Amino acid sequence: MDNDIILVDKNDKIIGYEEKIKIHKKGQLHRAFSIFIFNSKGELLLQKRVKNKYHSGGLWSNTCCSHPRKNKEIEFECHKRLREEMGFDCKLTKIFSFIYKVNLENGFIENEFDHVFFGKYNGLINPNPKEVSDYKCLNLKDLKEDINKNTKIYSYWFKNIIKNHYPRFSLLCQSIPL
Repeated sequence: MDNDIILVDKNDKIIGYEEKIKIHKKGQLHRAFSIFIFNSKGELLLQKRVKNKYHSGGLWSNTCCSHPRKNKEIEFECHKRLREEMGFDCKLTKIFSFIYKVNLENGFIENEFDHVFFGKYNGLINPNPKEVSDYKCLNLKDLKEDINKNTKIYSYWFKNIIKNHYPRFSLLCQSIPL
């Protein structure tokens, strides 16, 4: 595989490049993005990751997430991945960034400098069956309650973002124009 995932320091400064599986085995800090798409009702579009993902397979998560590649702008990569995974594109706005680290199944470690993007979309959703096994829209109140009740069915980073940024989400999902 190509060594095209971006390694960063705690200030998101590029310090090198490495292959995706190696990064996740070593737990190196790397650049990532998470996309949250809301419909006009304020509901968040969630995806269920296919079971055969290299980690967190079969778990519910945010609309789309991935890693920007070497020599590519993060915004370009966000739009590309949204089309690849969910079959649509829309205007995206970067809202915030944060770092998290967690040990996952199969010896993988997520250590990401995650850039969070929001968007609004009401059109056709055509998920890629190689990436997404199911999708649904939930309002944030019901989502937060379900995460508390069924925590094991959601990806770690998604729970982290909802738990730590819920008030910001509630305001933003209403203020982002469609």
